[in-house]
Amino acid sequence: MNTNTSDSLSESDTREVSLPVHILDRIEGRLPRSNFDTSDEYVAYVLEEVLARVEDASDDEYESVDEREVESRLKSLGYME
Repeated sequence: MNTNTSDSLSESDTREVSLPVHILDRIEGRLPRSNFDTSDEYVAYVLEEVLARVEDASDDEYESVDEREVESRLKSLGYME
C-alpha cells in the first residue's frame, strides 16, 4: 500500500523503533491479507490511525475512556498480551 505518509519520507525523516518479536511475527502474518507491502508500512499506518483518534478526542472524551477498553484495543492490535 503506497498511500500512507511514510512512503514519502526520506531515510533522514525516519527513526528506528524496536518491537517485540511476537508482535512483529503477528504483523508479518497479516501482511499477505493486507494492502501493505512491508511491516514498516503496516506499523506506520496503525500508529497514524491510533494517534489520529487520540489527538481528535476532546478532553471530555479522553477522560471518559475506560482503561479496560484501551487495553482491549491494544491487545487486539497486538501491542499487549
